[in-house]
Amino acid sequence: MAGAWLLLALLLVPQGGDTAQLPHGDTFREELLLHPLRSGDIAATFQFRTRLDSDLRKERVSHYRLFPKVLGQVISKYSIQELHLSFTQGFWRTRSWGQPLLEAPAGAELWVWFQESVTDVDRNWKELTNILSGIFCASLNFIDSTNTVTPTASFKPLGLANVTDHHLLRYAMLPREIVCTENLTPWKKLLPCGSKVGLASLLEAERLYHSSYHSQSVHIRPVCRDAGCSAISWELRQTLTVVFDMYTNGQGKRDWSLFKMFSRTVTEPCPLATQSKIYVDSGYDEKEIDLFEVTPLSALDVGVPVHGDQRVYTLYDLLEPELFNTSRNLNVALKWKGGSDSGQPQPPIFHAERYVSGYGLQTGVINTMIYNNHPYRAFPVMFLETVPWYLRLYVHTLTIITKGKENKPSYIHYVPAKDRQRPHLLEMLIQLPPNSVTKISIQFERALLKWTEYPPDPNHGFYISPSVLSVLIPSIRNVKTDELEASPLFSTLFPSSDGSSYFMRLYTEPLLVNLPTPDFSMPYNVICLTCTVVAVGYGSFYNLLTRTFQVEDHTRGGLVKKIANIIRRLRDLHCPSI
Repeated sequence: MAGAWLLLALLLVPQGGDTAQLPHGDTFREELLLHPLRSGDIAATFQFRTRLDSDLRKERVSHYRLFPKVLGQVISKYSIQELHLSFTQGFWRTRSWGQPLLEAPAGAELWVWFQESVTDVDRNWKELTNILSGIFCASLNFIDSTNTVTPTASFKPLGLANVTDHHLLRYAMLPREIVCTENLTPWKKLLPCGSKVGLASLLEAERLYHSSYHSQSVHIRPVCRDAGCSAISWELRQTLTVVFDMYTNGQGKRDWSLFKMFSRTVTEPCPLATQSKIYVDSGYDEKEIDLFEVTPLSALDVGVPVHGDQRVYTLYDLLEPELFNTSRNLNVALKWKGGSDSGQPQPPIFHAERYVSGYGLQTGVINTMIYNNHPYRAFPVMFLETVPWYLRLYVHTLTIITKGKENKPSYIHYVPAKDRQRPHLLEMLIQLPPNSVTKISIQFERALLKWTEYPPDPNHGFYISPSVLSVLIPSIRNVKTDELEASPLFSTLFPSSDGSSYFMRLYTEPLLVNLPTPDFSMPYNVICLTCTVVAVGYGSFYNLLTRTFQVEDHTRGGLVKKIANIIRRLRDLHCPSI
Protein backbone atom coordinates (compact mmCIF):
# COMPACT_ATOMS: atom_id res chain seq x y z
CA MET A 1 0.00 0.00 0.00
CA ALA A 2 2.86 2.37 0.84
CA GLY A 3 4.50 1.60 -2.51
CA ALA A 4 1.31 2.54 -4.34
CA TRP A 5 1.11 5.89 -2.53
CA LEU A 6 4.79 6.55 -3.32
CA LEU A 7 4.24 5.82 -7.02
CA LEU A 8 1.20 8.12 -7.09
CA ALA A 9 3.20 10.91 -5.44
CA LEU A 10 5.97 10.58 -8.02
CA LEU A 11 3.46 10.84 -10.83
CA LEU A 12 1.85 13.96 -9.38
CA VAL A 13 5.13 15.82 -8.79
CA PRO A 14 5.99 18.00 -11.83
CA GLN A 15 9.26 17.06 -13.44
CA GLY A 16 11.77 19.86 -13.84
CA GLY A 17 9.66 22.31 -11.86
CA ASP A 18 7.61 23.50 -14.89
CA THR A 19 4.38 21.83 -15.95
CA ALA A 20 4.22 23.80 -19.17
CA GLN A 21 7.43 22.38 -20.62
CA LEU A 22 6.69 19.14 -22.41
CA PRO A 23 9.15 16.71 -23.95
CA HIS A 24 10.17 16.96 -27.58
CA GLY A 25 9.93 20.76 -27.38
CA ASP A 26 6.20 21.00 -28.12
CA THR A 27 4.98 24.44 -27.02
CA PHE A 28 1.68 26.27 -26.81
CA ARG A 29 1.17 30.03 -26.52
CA GLU A 30 -2.03 31.99 -26.13
CA GLU A 31 -2.71 35.70 -26.10
CA LEU A 32 -5.57 38.20 -26.35
CA LEU A 33 -5.33 41.70 -27.79
CA LEU A 34 -8.02 44.22 -26.83
CA HIS A 35 -8.14 47.29 -29.01
CA PRO A 36 -10.70 50.14 -28.77
CA LEU A 37 -11.74 51.54 -32.13
CA ARG A 38 -12.58 55.14 -32.95
CA SER A 39 -16.15 54.22 -33.83
CA GLY A 40 -16.72 53.15 -30.21
CA ASP A 41 -16.45 49.45 -31.02
CA ILE A 42 -14.04 47.06 -29.33
CA ALA A 43 -11.90 44.61 -31.30
CA ALA A 44 -10.75 41.45 -29.51
CA THR A 45 -8.15 39.30 -31.26
CA PHE A 46 -7.32 35.84 -29.91
CA GLN A 47 -4.23 34.01 -31.09
CA PHE A 48 -3.26 30.46 -30.15
CA ARG A 49 0.00 29.01 -31.43
CA THR A 50 0.81 25.31 -31.17
CA ARG A 51 4.27 24.26 -32.35
CA LEU A 52 5.34 20.71 -33.15
CA ASP A 53 9.11 20.21 -33.14
CA SER A 54 9.05 17.55 -35.85
CA ASP A 55 9.28 17.81 -39.60
CA LEU A 56 6.10 16.22 -40.91
CA ARG A 57 7.53 16.26 -44.42
CA LYS A 58 10.30 13.80 -43.53
CA GLU A 59 9.41 12.23 -40.20
CA ARG A 60 6.47 10.00 -39.43
CA VAL A 61 4.94 11.14 -36.17
CA SER A 62 2.95 8.46 -34.36
CA HIS A 63 2.26 10.28 -31.09
CA TYR A 64 0.97 13.84 -30.77
CA ARG A 65 1.03 15.75 -27.49
CA LEU A 66 -0.17 19.28 -28.17
CA PHE A 67 -0.45 19.44 -31.95
CA PRO A 68 -3.83 18.13 -33.20
CA LYS A 69 -3.43 14.62 -34.55
CA VAL A 70 -6.13 15.06 -37.18
CA LEU A 71 -4.27 17.99 -38.78
CA GLY A 72 -0.91 16.24 -38.55
CA GLN A 73 -2.28 13.24 -40.42
CA VAL A 74 -3.84 15.49 -43.07
CA ILE A 75 -0.51 17.26 -43.65
CA SER A 76 1.38 13.99 -44.00
CA LYS A 77 -1.18 12.23 -46.20
CA TYR A 78 -1.73 15.01 -48.72
CA SER A 79 1.86 16.38 -48.68
CA ILE A 80 0.89 19.90 -47.65
CA GLN A 81 3.50 22.64 -47.51
CA GLU A 82 1.18 25.36 -46.15
CA LEU A 83 -2.53 25.57 -45.36
CA HIS A 84 -4.57 28.70 -44.66
CA LEU A 85 -8.29 28.52 -43.92
CA SER A 86 -10.66 31.22 -42.65
CA PHE A 87 -14.37 31.57 -41.87
CA THR A 88 -15.72 35.10 -41.61
CA GLN A 89 -19.13 36.58 -40.88
CA GLY A 90 -19.42 40.28 -41.65
CA PHE A 91 -17.11 42.80 -43.29
CA TRP A 92 -14.20 44.70 -41.77
CA ARG A 93 -14.90 48.43 -42.10
CA THR A 94 -11.44 49.78 -42.79
CA ARG A 95 -12.45 53.44 -42.90
CA SER A 96 -13.98 53.50 -39.42
CA TRP A 97 -12.06 50.67 -37.74
CA GLY A 98 -8.59 51.23 -39.17
CA GLN A 99 -6.15 48.67 -40.51
CA PRO A 100 -6.82 45.11 -39.32
CA LEU A 101 -4.11 42.89 -37.94
CA LEU A 102 -5.21 40.01 -40.15
CA GLU A 103 -8.16 40.53 -42.48
CA ALA A 104 -10.17 37.76 -44.08
CA PRO A 105 -12.91 37.88 -46.73
CA ALA A 106 -16.56 37.31 -45.97
CA GLY A 107 -17.44 33.62 -46.19
CA ALA A 108 -14.84 30.87 -46.43
CA GLU A 109 -11.35 31.15 -47.92
CA LEU A 110 -8.85 28.33 -48.46
CA TRP A 111 -5.44 28.40 -50.09
CA VAL A 112 -2.90 25.59 -49.93
CA TRP A 113 0.66 25.08 -51.09
CA PHE A 114 1.48 21.45 -51.86
CA GLN A 115 4.92 19.88 -51.75
CA GLU A 116 6.93 19.23 -54.86
CA SER A 117 6.48 15.48 -54.47
CA VAL A 118 2.77 15.75 -55.33
CA THR A 119 2.09 14.47 -58.84
CA ASP A 120 -1.66 15.08 -59.09
CA VAL A 121 -2.37 18.38 -57.36
CA ASP A 122 -6.01 18.55 -58.45
CA ARG A 123 -6.84 15.17 -56.94
CA ASN A 124 -5.13 16.04 -53.63
CA TRP A 125 -6.94 19.37 -53.62
CA LYS A 126 -10.33 17.75 -54.14
CA GLU A 127 -9.78 15.15 -51.43
CA LEU A 128 -8.40 17.77 -49.04
CA THR A 129 -11.47 20.01 -49.39
CA ASN A 130 -13.74 17.09 -48.57
CA ILE A 131 -11.65 16.18 -45.51
CA LEU A 132 -11.60 19.77 -44.22
CA SER A 133 -15.33 20.01 -44.82
CA GLY A 134 -15.86 17.17 -42.38
CA ILE A 135 -13.34 18.45 -39.83
CA PHE A 136 -14.76 21.97 -39.61
CA CYS A 137 -18.42 21.16 -40.41
CA ALA A 138 -18.37 23.55 -43.38
CA SER A 139 -19.44 23.49 -47.03
CA LEU A 140 -15.89 23.24 -48.36
CA ASN A 141 -16.97 20.20 -50.38
CA PHE A 142 -18.60 22.69 -52.78
CA ILE A 143 -15.14 23.80 -53.87
CA ASP A 144 -14.53 22.48 -57.38
CA SER A 145 -12.92 23.59 -60.62
CA THR A 146 -15.53 26.34 -61.15
CA ASN A 147 -14.29 28.35 -58.14
CA THR A 148 -10.63 27.27 -57.89
CA VAL A 149 -7.76 29.28 -59.37
CA THR A 150 -3.96 29.12 -59.39
CA PRO A 151 -2.52 32.58 -58.73
CA THR A 152 1.02 33.33 -59.90
CA ALA A 153 2.08 36.18 -57.60
CA SER A 154 -0.61 37.05 -55.04
CA PHE A 155 -0.19 34.25 -52.48
CA LYS A 156 3.41 33.56 -51.64
CA PRO A 157 4.33 31.05 -48.90
CA LEU A 158 4.41 32.58 -45.43
CA GLY A 159 6.72 30.01 -43.86
CA LEU A 160 9.81 28.16 -45.00
CA ALA A 161 9.28 27.53 -48.66
CA ASN A 162 11.60 26.08 -51.25
CA VAL A 163 8.76 25.79 -53.75
CA THR A 164 8.56 28.41 -56.47
CA ASP A 165 6.28 26.55 -58.88
CA HIS A 166 2.92 28.26 -58.62
CA HIS A 167 1.22 25.19 -60.08
CA LEU A 168 1.50 23.69 -56.60
CA LEU A 169 -0.83 26.40 -55.26
CA ARG A 170 -4.62 26.23 -55.15
CA TYR A 171 -6.91 29.05 -54.04
CA ALA A 172 -10.70 29.05 -53.60
CA MET A 173 -13.32 31.21 -51.93
CA LEU A 174 -16.97 30.64 -50.98
CA PRO A 175 -18.42 34.12 -50.37
CA ARG A 176 -21.86 32.74 -49.52
CA GLU A 177 -20.67 30.47 -46.70
CA ILE A 178 -22.59 31.07 -43.47
CA VAL A 179 -20.46 30.88 -40.31
CA CYS A 180 -22.13 29.55 -37.18
CA THR A 181 -21.52 27.54 -34.02
CA GLU A 182 -20.94 24.35 -36.03
CA ASN A 183 -17.69 25.88 -37.31
CA LEU A 184 -16.58 27.27 -33.94
CA THR A 185 -16.94 24.02 -31.96
CA PRO A 186 -14.43 21.92 -33.98
CA TRP A 187 -12.12 24.94 -34.11
CA LYS A 188 -11.99 25.09 -30.30
CA LYS A 189 -11.41 21.34 -30.05
CA LEU A 190 -8.05 21.79 -31.81
CA LEU A 191 -6.72 23.68 -28.78
CA PRO A 192 -4.71 21.65 -26.23
CA CYS A 193 -6.93 22.80 -23.34
CA GLY A 194 -10.10 23.12 -25.38
CA SER A 195 -12.42 25.86 -24.14
CA LYS A 196 -12.45 24.87 -20.46
CA VAL A 197 -9.59 27.00 -19.12
CA GLY A 198 -7.33 29.76 -20.33
CA LEU A 199 -8.28 32.48 -22.75
CA ALA A 200 -10.39 30.05 -24.76
CA SER A 201 -12.87 29.94 -21.86
CA LEU A 202 -14.07 33.38 -23.03
CA LEU A 203 -15.19 31.99 -26.37
CA GLU A 204 -18.90 31.64 -25.78
CA ALA A 205 -20.78 31.18 -29.04
CA GLU A 206 -23.81 33.21 -28.02
CA ARG A 207 -21.68 36.31 -27.35
CA LEU A 208 -19.30 35.87 -30.26
CA TYR A 209 -22.03 35.74 -32.88
CA HIS A 210 -23.86 38.69 -31.31
CA SER A 211 -21.23 41.01 -32.78
CA SER A 212 -20.54 43.20 -35.80
CA TYR A 213 -17.68 41.11 -37.15
CA HIS A 214 -16.45 37.59 -36.50
CA SER A 215 -13.55 35.82 -38.17
CA GLN A 216 -11.79 32.58 -37.25
CA SER A 217 -8.86 31.12 -39.13
CA VAL A 218 -6.32 28.30 -39.13
CA HIS A 219 -2.77 28.77 -40.45
CA ILE A 220 -0.35 25.86 -40.74
CA ARG A 221 3.20 26.37 -41.97
CA PRO A 222 6.77 25.14 -41.35
CA VAL A 223 9.00 27.54 -39.42
CA CYS A 224 12.58 27.60 -38.19
CA ARG A 225 13.15 26.11 -34.78
CA ASP A 226 16.09 28.39 -33.95
CA ALA A 227 17.86 31.45 -35.31
CA GLY A 228 20.20 29.39 -37.48
CA CYS A 229 17.28 27.36 -38.88
CA SER A 230 19.09 24.11 -38.16
CA ALA A 231 15.80 22.29 -37.55
CA ILE A 232 12.22 22.61 -38.77
CA SER A 233 9.07 22.87 -36.70
CA TRP A 234 5.41 22.94 -37.74
CA GLU A 235 3.31 25.83 -36.49
CA LEU A 236 -0.46 25.81 -36.08
CA ARG A 237 -1.77 29.30 -35.50
CA GLN A 238 -5.45 29.73 -34.68
CA THR A 239 -6.73 33.29 -34.74
CA LEU A 240 -10.15 34.70 -33.90
CA THR A 241 -11.14 38.34 -34.29
CA VAL A 242 -14.44 39.70 -33.06
CA VAL A 243 -15.74 43.29 -32.97
CA PHE A 244 -18.32 44.27 -30.35
CA ASP A 245 -20.56 47.31 -30.62
CA MET A 246 -20.18 48.34 -26.97
CA TYR A 247 -20.88 52.02 -27.69
CA THR A 248 -24.49 51.41 -28.76
CA ASN A 249 -25.18 48.68 -26.22
CA GLY A 250 -23.68 50.78 -23.42
CA GLN A 251 -26.06 53.72 -24.01
CA GLY A 252 -23.37 55.99 -25.42
CA LYS A 253 -20.65 55.03 -22.95
CA ARG A 254 -17.31 53.73 -24.17
CA ASP A 255 -16.65 51.71 -21.03
CA TRP A 256 -16.16 48.00 -21.49
CA SER A 257 -14.84 44.94 -19.70
CA LEU A 258 -14.29 41.26 -20.36
CA PHE A 259 -17.50 40.40 -18.55
CA LYS A 260 -19.55 42.86 -20.63
CA MET A 261 -18.17 41.44 -23.85
CA PHE A 262 -18.01 37.72 -23.16
CA SER A 263 -20.25 37.31 -20.07
CA ARG A 264 -17.26 35.59 -18.48
CA THR A 265 -13.92 36.37 -16.87
CA VAL A 266 -10.55 34.64 -16.91
CA THR A 267 -10.14 32.34 -13.92
CA GLU A 268 -6.87 30.57 -14.75
CA PRO A 269 -4.45 30.12 -17.66
CA CYS A 270 -4.14 26.99 -19.69
CA PRO A 271 -1.79 24.69 -17.71
CA LEU A 272 -0.16 23.51 -20.94
CA ALA A 273 0.70 27.03 -22.14
CA THR A 274 4.24 28.38 -21.95
CA GLN A 275 2.88 31.92 -22.39
CA SER A 276 -0.55 33.31 -21.63
CA LYS A 277 -0.90 37.08 -21.94
CA ILE A 278 -3.47 39.82 -22.43
CA TYR A 279 -2.51 43.01 -24.27
CA VAL A 280 -4.67 46.12 -23.90
CA ASP A 281 -4.35 49.12 -26.19
CA SER A 282 -5.33 52.00 -23.94
CA GLY A 283 -5.34 54.72 -26.60
CA TYR A 284 -5.82 55.35 -30.29
CA ASP A 285 -2.30 56.66 -30.74
CA GLU A 286 0.49 58.23 -28.73
CA LYS A 287 -1.20 61.64 -28.64
CA GLU A 288 -4.39 60.20 -27.16
CA ILE A 289 -2.94 57.53 -24.91
CA ASP A 290 -4.63 59.01 -21.80
CA LEU A 291 -8.21 58.75 -23.09
CA PHE A 292 -8.82 55.47 -21.24
CA GLU A 293 -8.14 54.11 -17.79
CA VAL A 294 -7.37 50.40 -17.55
CA THR A 295 -8.23 48.35 -14.47
CA PRO A 296 -6.85 46.43 -12.71
CA LEU A 297 -3.64 48.40 -12.72
CA SER A 298 -0.63 46.76 -14.31
CA ALA A 299 2.97 47.88 -14.06
CA LEU A 300 3.90 46.16 -17.32
CA ASP A 301 3.86 48.26 -20.49
CA VAL A 302 5.44 46.97 -23.67
CA GLY A 303 6.13 48.60 -27.01
CA VAL A 304 5.23 46.56 -30.07
CA PRO A 305 5.76 47.52 -33.73
CA VAL A 306 2.41 47.23 -35.51
CA HIS A 307 1.85 48.40 -39.07
CA GLY A 308 5.05 50.35 -39.16
CA ASP A 309 4.41 52.23 -35.95
CA GLN A 310 5.43 51.70 -32.33
CA ARG A 311 2.44 51.22 -30.04
CA VAL A 312 2.34 50.81 -26.26
CA TYR A 313 0.21 48.08 -24.69
CA THR A 314 -0.69 47.28 -21.11
CA LEU A 315 0.33 43.69 -20.43
CA TYR A 316 -1.24 41.11 -18.11
CA ASP A 317 0.78 37.92 -17.72
CA LEU A 318 -1.62 35.16 -16.64
CA LEU A 319 1.27 32.88 -15.62
CA GLU A 320 2.30 35.29 -12.87
CA PRO A 321 1.00 33.85 -9.57
CA GLU A 322 0.49 37.33 -8.09
CA LEU A 323 -2.16 38.12 -10.70
CA PHE A 324 -4.74 35.76 -9.20
CA ASN A 325 -3.71 36.20 -5.57
CA THR A 326 -6.07 39.10 -4.85
CA SER A 327 -9.06 37.65 -6.70
CA ARG A 328 -10.00 34.37 -8.25
CA ASN A 329 -10.80 35.89 -11.63
CA LEU A 330 -9.44 38.57 -13.92
CA ASN A 331 -11.87 41.08 -15.39
CA VAL A 332 -9.91 43.59 -17.45
CA ALA A 333 -11.93 46.78 -17.82
CA LEU A 334 -11.38 50.03 -19.67
CA LYS A 335 -13.09 53.25 -18.57
CA TRP A 336 -13.49 56.24 -20.85
CA LYS A 337 -12.15 59.41 -19.20
CA GLY A 338 -14.00 61.72 -21.53
CA GLY A 339 -11.25 64.09 -22.49
CA SER A 340 -10.75 65.60 -25.91
CA ASP A 341 -11.55 63.36 -28.82
CA SER A 342 -10.21 64.43 -32.19
CA GLY A 343 -13.50 63.50 -33.86
CA GLN A 344 -13.45 61.74 -37.17
CA PRO A 345 -10.75 59.09 -37.54
CA GLN A 346 -7.92 59.66 -39.94
CA PRO A 347 -8.26 57.66 -43.14
CA PRO A 348 -6.07 54.55 -43.28
CA ILE A 349 -2.99 54.62 -45.44
CA PHE A 350 -4.34 51.97 -47.75
CA HIS A 351 -7.88 50.69 -48.34
CA ALA A 352 -10.14 49.71 -51.22
CA GLU A 353 -13.81 49.27 -52.12
CA ARG A 354 -15.73 47.71 -55.00
CA TYR A 355 -19.18 48.07 -56.55
CA VAL A 356 -21.18 47.15 -59.67
CA SER A 357 -22.57 49.81 -61.99
CA GLY A 358 -24.84 49.68 -64.99
CA TYR A 359 -28.52 48.95 -65.52
CA GLY A 360 -30.48 46.07 -66.94
CA LEU A 361 -29.73 42.36 -66.79
CA GLN A 362 -27.48 42.07 -69.83
CA THR A 363 -24.27 44.04 -69.21
CA GLY A 364 -22.57 45.77 -66.29
CA VAL A 365 -19.28 47.16 -65.01
CA ILE A 366 -17.17 46.02 -62.03
CA ASN A 367 -15.46 49.03 -60.43
CA THR A 368 -12.69 48.84 -57.82
CA MET A 369 -11.44 51.95 -56.03
CA ILE A 370 -7.96 51.74 -54.43
CA TYR A 371 -6.87 54.54 -52.08
CA ASN A 372 -3.28 55.46 -51.26
CA ASN A 373 -3.44 58.14 -48.56
CA HIS A 374 0.30 58.28 -47.92
CA PRO A 375 1.38 61.90 -48.36
CA TYR A 376 4.64 61.31 -50.23
CA ARG A 377 5.31 57.57 -50.71
CA ALA A 378 4.23 55.47 -53.70
CA PHE A 379 4.06 51.71 -53.46
CA PRO A 380 3.02 48.84 -55.74
CA VAL A 381 -0.04 46.69 -55.09
CA MET A 382 -0.79 43.19 -56.42
CA PHE A 383 -4.41 43.04 -57.51
CA LEU A 384 -6.23 39.70 -57.82
CA GLU A 385 -9.71 39.36 -59.31
CA THR A 386 -11.67 36.09 -59.49
CA VAL A 387 -14.93 36.22 -61.44
CA PRO A 388 -17.26 33.25 -62.07
CA TRP A 389 -17.72 31.98 -65.58
CA TYR A 390 -21.33 33.17 -65.86
CA LEU A 391 -20.06 36.78 -65.85
CA ARG A 392 -18.29 37.02 -69.20
CA LEU A 393 -15.59 39.66 -68.90
CA TYR A 394 -14.68 41.97 -71.78
CA VAL A 395 -10.94 42.22 -71.15
CA HIS A 396 -10.47 44.83 -73.87
CA THR A 397 -12.58 47.22 -71.77
CA LEU A 398 -10.18 47.07 -68.80
CA THR A 399 -9.23 50.60 -67.74
CA ILE A 400 -7.01 51.79 -64.87
CA ILE A 401 -7.29 55.51 -64.14
CA THR A 402 -5.20 57.39 -61.56
CA LYS A 403 -5.56 61.16 -61.18
CA GLY A 404 -7.30 61.36 -64.53
CA LYS A 405 -4.51 59.54 -66.40
CA GLU A 406 -4.15 55.98 -67.58
CA ASN A 407 -2.09 53.78 -65.25
CA LYS A 408 -0.56 50.84 -67.08
CA PRO A 409 0.20 47.78 -64.94
CA SER A 410 3.77 46.53 -64.90
CA TYR A 411 2.60 42.92 -64.71
CA ILE A 412 -0.61 41.33 -65.89
CA HIS A 413 -1.73 37.72 -65.91
CA TYR A 414 -5.13 36.69 -67.23
CA VAL A 415 -6.69 33.24 -67.56
CA PRO A 416 -10.06 33.30 -69.36
CA ALA A 417 -12.95 31.33 -68.01
CA LYS A 418 -14.53 28.25 -69.53
CA ASP A 419 -18.23 27.70 -69.21
CA ARG A 420 -18.97 25.39 -66.27
CA GLN A 421 -15.27 24.50 -65.92
CA ARG A 422 -13.20 27.37 -64.49
CA PRO A 423 -13.55 31.06 -63.48
CA HIS A 424 -11.77 34.16 -64.74
CA LEU A 425 -8.42 34.94 -63.13
CA LEU A 426 -6.91 38.42 -63.42
CA GLU A 427 -3.69 39.47 -61.67
CA MET A 428 -2.05 42.86 -62.07
CA LEU A 429 0.81 44.76 -60.43
CA ILE A 430 -0.19 48.42 -60.22
CA GLN A 431 1.89 51.35 -58.99
CA LEU A 432 -0.06 53.62 -56.66
CA PRO A 433 1.12 57.26 -56.59
CA PRO A 434 1.06 59.11 -53.26
CA ASN A 435 -2.22 60.64 -52.13
CA SER A 436 -4.17 59.18 -55.04
CA VAL A 437 -7.27 57.18 -55.93
CA THR A 438 -6.99 54.47 -58.58
CA LYS A 439 -10.11 53.21 -60.33
CA ILE A 440 -10.14 49.82 -62.07
CA SER A 441 -13.12 49.14 -64.34
CA ILE A 442 -14.01 46.19 -66.53
CA GLN A 443 -17.24 45.42 -68.34
CA PHE A 444 -19.02 42.08 -68.26
CA GLU A 445 -22.03 40.34 -69.75
CA ARG A 446 -24.43 38.18 -67.80
CA ALA A 447 -25.02 34.64 -69.01
CA LEU A 448 -28.33 32.79 -68.96
CA LEU A 449 -27.98 29.64 -66.92
CA LYS A 450 -29.84 26.40 -67.23
CA TRP A 451 -32.87 26.21 -64.99
CA THR A 452 -31.22 23.44 -62.93
CA GLU A 453 -28.16 25.66 -62.21
CA TYR A 454 -30.06 28.31 -60.29
CA PRO A 455 -29.95 28.21 -56.47
CA PRO A 456 -33.15 27.79 -54.45
CA ASP A 457 -33.45 31.61 -54.10
CA PRO A 458 -32.31 32.91 -57.52
CA ASN A 459 -33.93 36.33 -57.04
CA HIS A 460 -31.60 36.99 -54.08
CA GLY A 461 -28.64 37.21 -56.48
CA PHE A 462 -25.27 35.57 -56.96
CA TYR A 463 -22.28 36.34 -54.73
CA ILE A 464 -19.02 37.30 -56.44
CA SER A 465 -15.75 36.77 -54.57
CA PRO A 466 -14.05 39.95 -53.30
CA SER A 467 -10.87 41.30 -54.83
CA VAL A 468 -7.58 40.57 -53.06
CA LEU A 469 -4.94 43.28 -52.69
CA SER A 470 -1.44 42.46 -51.48
CA VAL A 471 0.81 45.40 -50.74
CA LEU A 472 4.15 46.15 -49.07
CA ILE A 473 3.69 49.51 -47.31
CA PRO A 474 6.73 51.54 -46.22
CA SER A 475 7.00 51.99 -42.47
CA ILE A 476 7.10 55.32 -40.72
CA ARG A 477 9.70 53.93 -38.36
CA ASN A 478 12.45 51.50 -39.07
CA VAL A 479 11.78 48.78 -36.52
CA LYS A 480 13.70 45.52 -36.45
CA THR A 481 12.48 42.42 -34.70
CA ASP A 482 15.45 40.33 -33.66
CA GLU A 483 13.74 37.71 -31.56
CA LEU A 484 10.42 36.66 -33.04
CA GLU A 485 9.89 34.05 -30.35
CA ALA A 486 9.74 36.71 -27.63
CA SER A 487 7.49 39.05 -29.62
CA PRO A 488 3.69 39.01 -29.40
CA LEU A 489 1.96 36.66 -31.76
CA PHE A 490 -0.09 39.40 -33.43
CA SER A 491 3.12 41.10 -34.64
CA THR A 492 4.88 38.01 -36.05
CA LEU A 493 2.44 36.63 -38.60
CA PHE A 494 3.94 38.75 -41.40
CA PRO A 495 7.46 39.55 -40.16
CA SER A 496 9.56 41.97 -42.19
CA SER A 497 13.18 41.17 -42.93
CA ASP A 498 14.54 44.71 -42.50
CA GLY A 499 11.69 46.50 -40.75
CA SER A 500 11.52 49.25 -43.36
CA SER A 501 8.13 48.05 -44.60
CA TYR A 502 5.27 45.80 -43.56
CA PHE A 503 3.10 43.44 -45.59
CA MET A 504 -0.66 43.76 -45.70
CA ARG A 505 -3.39 41.83 -47.50
CA LEU A 506 -6.82 43.43 -47.80
CA TYR A 507 -10.11 42.34 -49.30
CA THR A 508 -12.91 44.36 -50.84
CA GLU A 509 -16.61 43.74 -50.34
CA PRO A 510 -18.16 40.73 -52.05
CA LEU A 511 -20.52 41.65 -54.86
CA LEU A 512 -24.15 40.62 -55.20
CA VAL A 513 -25.08 40.43 -58.89
CA ASN A 514 -28.49 39.62 -60.34
CA LEU A 515 -28.66 37.35 -63.37
CA PRO A 516 -31.45 36.95 -65.92
CA THR A 517 -33.87 34.71 -64.06
CA PRO A 518 -36.71 32.82 -65.74
CA ASP A 519 -40.21 32.83 -64.30
CA PHE A 520 -40.08 29.78 -62.08
CA SER A 521 -43.85 30.06 -61.44
CA MET A 522 -44.57 29.19 -65.09
CA PRO A 523 -43.07 25.67 -64.85
CA TYR A 524 -45.10 25.22 -61.67
CA ASN A 525 -48.30 26.15 -63.47
CA VAL A 526 -47.42 23.94 -66.42
CA ILE A 527 -46.73 21.02 -64.11
CA CYS A 528 -50.06 21.49 -62.30
CA LEU A 529 -52.03 21.76 -65.56
CA THR A 530 -50.26 18.78 -67.08
CA CYS A 531 -50.85 16.66 -64.00
CA THR A 532 -54.56 17.59 -64.04
CA VAL A 533 -54.97 16.68 -67.71
CA VAL A 534 -53.11 13.43 -67.25
CA ALA A 535 -55.14 12.55 -64.15
CA VAL A 536 -58.49 13.19 -65.89
CA GLY A 537 -57.51 11.45 -69.12
CA TYR A 538 -55.77 8.53 -67.51
CA GLY A 539 -58.56 8.11 -64.91
CA SER A 540 -61.27 7.94 -67.56
CA PHE A 541 -59.28 5.56 -69.71
CA TYR A 542 -58.49 3.36 -66.72
CA ASN A 543 -62.20 3.18 -65.75
CA LEU A 544 -63.16 2.10 -69.26
CA LEU A 545 -60.57 -0.65 -69.19
CA THR A 546 -61.25 -2.00 -65.71
CA ARG A 547 -65.02 -1.45 -65.18
CA THR A 548 -67.38 -4.42 -65.71
CA PHE A 549 -70.58 -3.71 -67.71
CA GLN A 550 -73.78 -5.80 -67.18
CA VAL A 551 -77.16 -5.80 -69.07
CA GLU A 552 -80.11 -4.94 -66.82
CA ASP A 553 -82.87 -7.56 -66.74
CA HIS A 554 -86.26 -5.78 -67.04
CA THR A 555 -88.24 -9.00 -66.34
CA ARG A 556 -87.14 -9.06 -62.72
CA GLY A 557 -88.54 -6.80 -60.11
CA GLY A 558 -91.44 -5.45 -62.18
CA LEU A 559 -93.97 -5.52 -59.30
CA VAL A 560 -91.53 -3.97 -56.88
CA LYS A 561 -90.87 -1.07 -59.25
CA LYS A 562 -94.57 -0.46 -59.76
CA ILE A 563 -95.24 -0.31 -56.02
CA ALA A 564 -92.29 2.05 -55.57
CA ASN A 565 -93.58 4.37 -58.31
CA ILE A 566 -97.05 4.47 -56.70
CA ILE A 567 -95.60 5.40 -53.31
CA ARG A 568 -93.47 8.13 -54.90
CA ARG A 569 -96.50 9.65 -56.64
CA LEU A 570 -98.57 9.65 -53.47
CA ARG A 571 -95.78 11.37 -51.59
CA ASP A 572 -95.49 14.04 -54.28
CA LEU A 573 -99.23 14.74 -54.02
CA HIS A 574 -99.17 15.22 -50.24
CA CYS A 575 -95.86 17.16 -50.25
CA PRO A 576 -95.81 19.34 -53.34
CA SER A 577 -92.60 21.27 -54.00
CA ILE A 578 -92.67 25.00 -53.23
